[in-house]
Amino acid sequence: MSEITLENLGHSYAGGAYALKPLNMTWADGRTYALLGPSGCGKSTMLNIISGILRPTEGRVLFDGQDVTAKGIGQRNIAQVFQVPVIYKSMTVADNLAFPLVCRRMPQAAIHKRVTAIAERLGLAPMLKRSANALTADQKQLISLGRGLVRDDVSAILLDEPLTVIDPQMKFELRKILKEINAEFKITMVLVTHDQTEAMTFADTVVVMNHGEVIQAGGPQELFDRPATNYIGYFIGSPPMNFIPAEKKSGQVQSAVGLAQAAPVSLNGGELVFGFRPEHLTVTGPGQALRGKVERIWFEGLDQVVELSSGASRFRARLPDGIGTVGQDLTLHLPDDRLRLYCNDKLVV
Repeated sequence: MSEITLENLGHSYAGGAYALKPLNMTWADGRTYALLGPSGCGKSTMLNIISGILRPTEGRVLFDGQDVTAKGIGQRNIAQVFQVPVIYKSMTVADNLAFPLVCRRMPQAAIHKRVTAIAERLGLAPMLKRSANALTADQKQLISLGRGLVRDDVSAILLDEPLTVIDPQMKFELRKILKEINAEFKITMVLVTHDQTEAMTFADTVVVMNHGEVIQAGGPQELFDRPATNYIGYFIGSPPMNFIPAEKKSGQVQSAVGLAQAAPVSLNGGELVFGFRPEHLTVTGPGQALRGKVERIWFEGLDQVVELSSGASRFRARLPDGIGTVGQDLTLHLPDDRLRLYCNDKLVV
């Protein structure tokens, strides 16, 4: 297991625009990380640089302080799992799982013990003697995951959208298993995903990317409560963060829906918007009042999402079932400490 440091790291293909803009970042030994963003944002480029598949055009990669930028995949002691399952078709499930250990000439008894343990965790124990090629796509991906997890000497396990072909319910179980393995063996794990649920439920630290740039890195709660930009507010959360136009007047920032707060001393102009989460609106309680007309309601389990209009503005609230009807005027409340101010798409307070 290793601490991974990215030092002034950047990459461009064929001398073109940056696919990964220069950055500095350190990932602690034994923690879980997620690279989150839309397709083409640079997350797989970063992962492939860390694994050694790709040589960066700028900067260095260090494992525990040692420069590995020029080293190949085999020299970095990395396990990588890809989006498309990679299996040895002529081998059984057991032989597939054992292959990395056989290559390292581990004793047969130790191989059997380790393979059995990982197979049981992944639900593959009943299939160990079956041909790997005869299994379903999601079962084959479990084998790929198992080959990465079976080694206990890796510097890190890199997971490049490995859950795409997995059944939704199985995804939940696998994230739980990966977290348990990380807690037990302290293996550094990095997951690439475009799925915010995967990222937020898996990682200690979520690295949000867009257009080749790291926009914000932090814990799931931090990203939810204090998105650094409007983009992250939209990208994380379901429904996404509400954004309401605002303007500075007489030492205050005000909006047409009634939200207001004292203008920060540092505020010198720019496009202002208030941001707040649908989850933080309540029917009763302290805070500022927002009044709107219910335009639409849809249900999500015990909760419902209510969309309201107020003049030209629209906002959403996550409320208990049975609150409000379409066409009704509804007054909701937002605690002062849940209101965020953004200037030119960046968080102010």
